[in-house]
Amino acid sequence: MRPPTRVHAALSHPCFTGISQQHLGDLIAEFAGPWTAQHQATLARRRGHGRRRAAGAGPKPRLAFCDRVLVTLVVLRLQLPHQALAVLYGVDRSSITRAVHQVRPLLAARGFAVPGQPGLRLKTLADVFAYAQACGVHLRIDATEIQVRRPRAHRVGRRAFVSGKRKQNTIKTTTCCDQAGRTLRTGAVRPGRMHDQTAVKTEGIDALLDQHSRVQASVDEGYQGLATAFPGQVSAPPRKPSKDAGAKQVTSYEQARTRQSSRRICVEHAIAEHKQWRCLQRWIGRREYFGEAYLAVAGLVSDRAARR
Repeated sequence: MRPPTRVHAALSHPCFTGISQQHLGDLIAEFAGPWTAQHQATLARRRGHGRRRAAGAGPKPRLAFCDRVLVTLVVLRLQLPHQALAVLYGVDRSSITRAVHQVRPLLAARGFAVPGQPGLRLKTLADVFAYAQACGVHLRIDATEIQVRRPRAHRVGRRAFVSGKRKQNTIKTTTCCDQAGRTLRTGAVRPGRMHDQTAVKTEGIDALLDQHSRVQASVDEGYQGLATAFPGQVSAPPRKPSKDAGAKQVTSYEQARTRQSSRRICVEHAIAEHKQWRCLQRWIGRREYFGEAYLAVAGLVSDRAARR
């Protein structure tokens, strides 16, 4: 059962999907093969034996593959209720939920686009450091927190999500970008209580800085320890002078802080691009799917940013 043409045409508009129609067509072409292989593998596991009827036999899917990609993008962009999309397509709500769970992992696994190199995608922090050293890119690194649903009372680990900064239940992610604010990677998805520097250290940034000695990065004051350990590579804001410091020392501190903030402001702009997608302004789904959704959105944003 195909949805009305006007529904499909309307939802394909960039205001619903967050990407151009050309980009949407490219995604559908890119995912057609992997999704079909994944779908056939699922059917084979369910049957427990090989196919006995010719391909195409049996009931037809009520939601075509291109529509599955479309509804996933709309959910990520606008966080529309699955029931609302089910009404538009004339299917059950579970069909929309199943489509999102099938397509969102494919989006999350794509990696991040590289400016000027359409065939290359960065998937790990090691990839980002190797690319930065090879191309002389000065990295900007920063973390952001997004409010999530509060865990059930008396659940083990419940306090781990309470952010000391925001006093809310949050999940933290770390973003790396270049000097133009183009997202190169988002990762280190950790509970909000974890410190910014600790979160990125769990990704092995210490070893990567040792391995790629020519890579430089600008960070904020949450990474002072990293800047102390790698003074020639990591640049953090200067430490605040004592209360009895002279006017000249305070002025010098403020000027140095302003210069450093100007160098790293582009990573704030990169994070702001991610948060134009409604699901990353406040996550109302299950916490275990948050990282997958963030990677999916950040990968789509990096596609657009790489063309700048």
